[in-house]
Amino acid sequence: MNLTSPSQVKAWCIANGFHPNKVLGQNFLIDQNARNAIVDAGLEVCAGAECPEVRNVLEIGPGLGVLTEELLARGCRVTAIEKDPVLAERLPTALGNPPNLTVVAGDALDWISQTSQTHQTFSHMVSNLPYQAGTRILLDLVQTRAIPSLTVLVQTEVAERLAAAEGSKMRGLAGVWAQLDYDVKIVRKVSASCFWPRPEVGSSVVRLERHDRNVGLTAEARRVFHRLTKRAFEHRRKQLGSVFRDLIQSTRRAEELSNADWVAWARELKPTDV
Repeated sequence: MNLTSPSQVKAWCIANGFHPNKVLGQNFLIDQNARNAIVDAGLEVCAGAECPEVRNVLEIGPGLGVLTEELLARGCRVTAIEKDPVLAERLPTALGNPPNLTVVAGDALDWISQTSQTHQTFSHMVSNLPYQAGTRILLDLVQTRAIPSLTVLVQTEVAERLAAAEGSKMRGLAGVWAQLDYDVKIVRKVSASCFWPRPEVGSSVVRLERHDRNVGLTAEARRVFHRLTKRAFEHRRKQLGSVFRDLIQSTRRAEELSNADWVAWARELKPTDV
């Protein structure tokens, strides 16, 4: 089956009595150009001399395997986490049982929390993340700081929040937390017509590359950072001086601060202060 052919994808679903599940955020990518752009962006950061011969790639939500197939064709070793048991069982056979593919049937959030140490084996993540749980999955992964490069397809609004700089109206917890250890860049937009079923909103490809600016931040300071920012954005309309009373003297609001500002406060305060 040509996974970038809308007619063939629809025909397979009909023939197998398979109905895409909205609860699982199943919107299958069916556009070859968009598929290639995602994989190109995902592997671009590893195109130099230091790139290992075999790239270990994590994929969450492979669905019918449109990204999986292309990643395998480019010589990657892929571990795919699929929550839908029907699709998880189908994937290896549908792709010819390649030796460099491992399929894990289960919830990605559970897998992340239970196997955090194994994340060190991945050089990349390349995924069309499920709409419903995509942001949570991504934030759980970036907090492990284990994967150097993550390239994901998410709703455009989510992408803009992840990449938002200080002062932006889109600035929120997702961007602040992701940017603590990663530089975030929106690569390109992907039209809703590139999916089946067609979603109500457009999507964007986002690339996150790990930086080392906060590598020396202690575990305690990281806890303070997350507590501090969470509390601040829960009251984003208020000035920080009003939110934190005597703890922080500032007339600025949460979205006006840079990550460097939050990190500086996180180094000074203790978890019991927040």
